Amino acid sequence: MNKEEFYFESRDGVSHIHAVRYTPDNGEVRGVFQIVHGMAEYIERYEDIAEYMTARGFVVTGEDHLGHGKSVPEGGVYGYFCEQDPATVVVRDVHRLKKMTQELYPGVPYILLGHSMGSFIARNYICRYGTGITAAVIMGTGMQPKFLIGISKVLAASQKLFCGDKHPSKFINSIAFGSYNKRIEKPRTSFDWLSANTKNVDKYIEDPLCGRLFTVNGFKTLFELISRLLDKKNIANVPKKLPILMVAGEEDPVGNYGKGVMQARDSLAAVGVEDITLKLYPGLRHEILNEDEREQVKEDIYNWIIEKL
Repeated sequence: MNKEEFYFESRDGVSHIHAVRYTPDNGEVRGVFQIVHGMAEYIERYEDIAEYMTARGFVVTGEDHLGHGKSVPEGGVYGYFCEQDPATVVVRDVHRLKKMTQELYPGVPYILLGHSMGSFIARNYICRYGTGITAAVIMGTGMQPKFLIGISKVLAASQKLFCGDKHPSKFINSIAFGSYNKRIEKPRTSFDWLSANTKNVDKYIEDPLCGRLFTVNGFKTLFELISRLLDKKNIANVPKKLPILMVAGEEDPVGNYGKGVMQARDSLAAVGVEDITLKLYPGLRHEILNEDEREQVKEDIYNWIIEKL
């Protein structure tokens, strides 16, 4: 595959967003596959599935969100999005890349995949721009109780008063993720919940662009993205015939070990979305594209896409 890196202007009106585009070697394009990455990581971690999809005729693209990866300027703050309405800006940045890519490859099917925090961004995206894509893959998602998100937003607002928006919040981080290893017997690291593949966990920990502590602003953005998905008026805007694939590991705490994924599916079905496929993988944790069974996961995603096309 061929790789191109480029930058475009963020919808915050200030920042520049780093993006990548992977294209098939033979130049033949069957469709576009845009990836929306998760919290405290970056788009180039997805080069394995990019190689898989480009070999099958898809252009693969994605961007580093504000506060992530190479979108953080020199002297910038990791885990900080922007001052004004970051939960909307991050969705609009995804859409800006989509429009740019679609201009290069008009008339071909367009599939969006969102993982983890990226799944919440992607779910917000299909509420706002779902009519413009062919299908959506929602990976490693979940569903939080409304009262818990309300409390989380209050905590973040309170900490902002005392510490400021750019303060890296160990306090909120421990509340949000402190229990994620609870079902793992004798965990080696605080990130074991990411993957049963120890090499993947170690690689994540050693990567300077991964695992960066979110700021108060970052957590506020995450909570707002989730909060908007609890509003039926928002999710009622998802196109009723948009094909949606939801995939996750059964041992993923983000999805409450499958229960939260099923709740997310049910919330879409309740507003009339007709074509939802859900697959849970026994034994797999959060990063199913980095588990030992990743070849099966990639194949399942690809086969579902081809079926829908």
